[in-house]
Amino acid sequence: MTERPLVLLAEDEALVADLVESALEEVGFAVVVVDSGDAALAWLGSDPAFVALVTDIRLGPGLNGWAVARKVREQRPGLPVVYVSGDSEAEWTSQGVPGSVLVPKPFAPCQIVIAISGLINVSNSPA
Repeated sequence: MTERPLVLLAEDEALVADLVESALEEVGFAVVVVDSGDAALAWLGSDPAFVALVTDIRLGPGLNGWAVARKVREQRPGLPVVYVSGDSEAEWTSQGVPGSVLVPKPFAPCQIVIAISGLINVSNSPA
């Protein structure tokens, strides 16, 4: 039996998290959902098996999604990152990590699936 690729989802809006989690699971990903930047870093530090990070930008108190992705990329330079945001799209070019994708809210859950799949395909391509 093959293990499903593991995605970390950092989203503090429960309804959005549920929608994205369901969409990812439908196409074969396993998902760990957290509601803060600090929890995302704790999970990423404890489990090297993650194939991608999906993070909201505004995660409430603590680290925001920009900071989470930068810290993650220090340890895992090639990890695919998908940002979701309702109001931070204009900041992506200056705040986002290289090779990331931003999906603006509102979005269809399949947009997240497409974004992750595309980034994973690029990261697995021969150089």
